[in-house]
Amino acid sequence: MALSKKIVLIREEKTPSDSRVVLTPNQCKELIDKGYNISVQKSNIRAYKDEEYQALGVPLIEEIQDQDIFIGVKEVPIDNLIPEKMYFFFSHTIKEQVYNRQLLQATIKRNIQLIDYEVITNTKGQRLIAFGKFAGMVGAHNGLWTYGKRTGIFELPRMHQTKDYETVKEIYKSVDIPNIKITLTGTGRVANGAALVLNDMGILKVNALDFITKTFNTPVYTQLNSFYYVERKDGQVFDSAMDFYTNPKEYKSEFQHFVKNSDIFINGIYWDNDAPPFFTKEDMKSSDFKIKVIADVTCDIAPVSSIPSTLKASTILDPVFGYNPNSEKEDQPYQDNVVDMMTVDNLPNELPRDASEAFGDMFIEHVLPQLGNESSDIIERATLCKNGELGKHFQYLKDYVTIID
Repeated sequence: MALSKKIVLIREEKTPSDSRVVLTPNQCKELIDKGYNISVQKSNIRAYKDEEYQALGVPLIEEIQDQDIFIGVKEVPIDNLIPEKMYFFFSHTIKEQVYNRQLLQATIKRNIQLIDYEVITNTKGQRLIAFGKFAGMVGAHNGLWTYGKRTGIFELPRMHQTKDYETVKEIYKSVDIPNIKITLTGTGRVANGAALVLNDMGILKVNALDFITKTFNTPVYTQLNSFYYVERKDGQVFDSAMDFYTNPKEYKSEFQHFVKNSDIFINGIYWDNDAPPFFTKEDMKSSDFKIKVIADVTCDIAPVSSIPSTLKASTILDPVFGYNPNSEKEDQPYQDNVVDMMTVDNLPNELPRDASEAFGDMFIEHVLPQLGNESSDIIERATLCKNGELGKHFQYLKDYVTIID
């Protein structure tokens, strides 16, 4: 049964701009044909043009005040938030990110129901909707692109300069990757997206032990779960990944073997603020630190981060900065005395059409059917705030949103 409330795909107005959409023109058309009331706010920055929606009969509007459910991708500028509405977007507040504190405060003050895609989960806590696969794909590609720029050994185009991933895959067939070693961390959507790209590049996957003990005459990568990069502080045997996720403070890094044996590090984990960083700034000053390029897809900003050299988020137009271990400051990239940092925080926007279509499929399957259900557990678990209060599962943010006069 179609939802009676009016849904609008809002214009992305955060800077830098983002061209992804939650629903493609074809997806909107299919939903309208099923009886959903869907409109699209006019925009000149989307990967899918207004004309593509209009050609399929999807209504284009400018004024959105009379809509009920507002669906976007990135954070909505505070001045644009309309009171008493339901919003879907990535708020980047659930880790108490300082830069978005005022955003969450504003949604509470304006009695907005804010639903964050990052916490739309099933009963097991598994995410149901995400761009993570595409973040990993672009992150891995950009990591290799950065290494090529640094060394001059090979060239790759940027993904955002190509039509789609199928085009990129054809390009990989003619690229000769040198005998480098790549460490990839994580086992979820992000890391598996990165692994897909490395496989399509023809880079051989090897196990962790072989990676740190053997020499190869071909480019190789290893994909690590937490068993390989942390250990318990008390010396007890690593029991399970779940124990690490539940008690991250009880663990310390065991990443030094990979620091000594990697040319490129692609970080694709979800990092808890209480978990240990992979290495320290002091570690990066050591002659044993062999990593030349870090593609930090996770992109938590230092000092609260898994990688201490992630000083900032870079941009699609300016994706790499140098980190100078001696000065512990940002420097020019592609120099012998720096580690090149690729820390773009909206990576899927380099494959916006592919990423949008996949995201829309997940939204239609997992989220849309819940919108007409007033008692939906899925919506409740993802509601950061409603009726001027924090949601049931986000009471831990009380201090974060407390407004001090």
